Amino acid sequence: MPKAYDDLPKTGANYVPLSPLSFLERTADIYPEREALIYNDRRYNWRQVRERCRRVASSINQRGIGKNDTVSVLAFNTPEMFELHFAVAIAGAVLNTINTRLDAGTIAYIIDHAESKMLITDRELWPVVEAALAQAKLSPEVIFIDDVSADVKPSIPENAKIYNDLIENGDPIYLGEPLLDEWQAFSLNYTSGTTGRPKGVVYHHRGAYLMSMGTVPSWGLQPHPQYLYIVPMFHCNGWGHAWTMTLLAGTTICLRAISAKAIFNLIDEHNVTHFGGAPIVLNMLANAPDNERKSFDRQINVMTAGAPPPASVLEAMANINFNVMHVYGLTETYGHILQAAPQEEWAEKTPSEQAEIKSRQGVRFANTEDADVLDEAGNPVPHDGETMGEIVIRGNIVMKGYLKDQAATKEAFVNDWFVTGDLGVIFPDGYIKLKDRAKDIIISGGENISSVEVENTLYKHEAVGEAAVVAMPDEKWGEVPCAFVELKGNATEAELIEFCADNMARFKRPKKVVFGELPKTATGKIQKKVLRDRVLKL
Repeated sequence: MPKAYDDLPKTGANYVPLSPLSFLERTADIYPEREALIYNDRRYNWRQVRERCRRVASSINQRGIGKNDTVSVLAFNTPEMFELHFAVAIAGAVLNTINTRLDAGTIAYIIDHAESKMLITDRELWPVVEAALAQAKLSPEVIFIDDVSADVKPSIPENAKIYNDLIENGDPIYLGEPLLDEWQAFSLNYTSGTTGRPKGVVYHHRGAYLMSMGTVPSWGLQPHPQYLYIVPMFHCNGWGHAWTMTLLAGTTICLRAISAKAIFNLIDEHNVTHFGGAPIVLNMLANAPDNERKSFDRQINVMTAGAPPPASVLEAMANINFNVMHVYGLTETYGHILQAAPQEEWAEKTPSEQAEIKSRQGVRFANTEDADVLDEAGNPVPHDGETMGEIVIRGNIVMKGYLKDQAATKEAFVNDWFVTGDLGVIFPDGYIKLKDRAKDIIISGGENISSVEVENTLYKHEAVGEAAVVAMPDEKWGEVPCAFVELKGNATEAELIEFCADNMARFKRPKKVVFGELPKTATGKIQKKVLRDRVLKL
């Protein structure tokens, strides 16, 4: 008799592939006139946003771009970037948002590796994009976002195609390509690799949907939030908040260039209720000049990820009514999957005690099935807050895998866990805390910097004999690269720093170079732990 349960099949009536594209349709149907996007003098309601997305999708589709084709985007947090988080997928294609701070060589590699069919770029970024295209093997069609409010407007080709052309020439009632499988690729995000070559992380529709859904209860979101988009939308698709705010029919305030003054003014002007940002953003707000900083008589909810904010910053945020929640995640997990979920009894603790427990990476989000810390034998470590192991994750918000890299994908998935490469401990209350990074990734201002990539760049300088790079604490950025170098020729600290800046993304350059003999093991391996101890005394 029990077998009869299995005789009930999936049909179009009771099974629909999950996708955040459904959020746009529902919200535009129910709240068509409600404000959706605000950017300077530009304002769009949800009816207009859906129509603009459909038009762009139609124009993409007209070019023969569809399922498993890649559309790359280099853009700031403007309405166009928000719209592309729907429009590209409506056309059935895969959205590839590229870090705007990358160098031309890395951008060229991404264009070729992703096999980009179209490249949409903000006009301000044209110089680095032009240099990248000169190095790339492929020549995708280039579309320009010509933002009238941009401060920098370099010359572009006379016959350049503009984003607004996609809207004007697109079909306003285009419904897109039917989604038959929620496992279909939705977006492609590149993350820093330990050898300097970025890896392409593939998200699927199901994961994007569930990431958005899980964020709602975990962050305690109510309908119609006023959200200030500070998190770069190129980073883990902006933590999925474009989809989440659409799900909740919220209003998104776009911010192109980050400054303390702009953030405080926009929060005040638009009655902002929520925003996300790296600890460097909180640090900037906490230390803003008195003539720029504002305090509020209402609570503003803030999500931050990366190196934990200093206790002093958390206290300063609380003093101006900013309620900060620390989260943890990776590009491979669509963004945040652990949170320092607050407990009622924490309110009885001192501000410094609260800052300490809030700085932990925490417990799993509603969208995370399981998280643990395992020892080298694959066994859970004791919940003592001291025994270290590797943080592992399981759930629908784990990537499909790395594009064109079966070996790395296989290495990332072990015994039905995604192994993060991050080392941590678990406390008796079940909260996880990150202790170290197994692959020496430096998190600086919310950006991942591979120490190996910086080392490889240093080795290209003729005067460098050996080099090792470790994280150095930094009051502004959380941590920055510090290079230890054995010279075989003549070079100054300033010369090596500038050399790195000229040969990689400038934000990855070391901020300090220390010359001298490098500590090594008996087998000749550089002892980075010794260097980490040294850097604390600099």
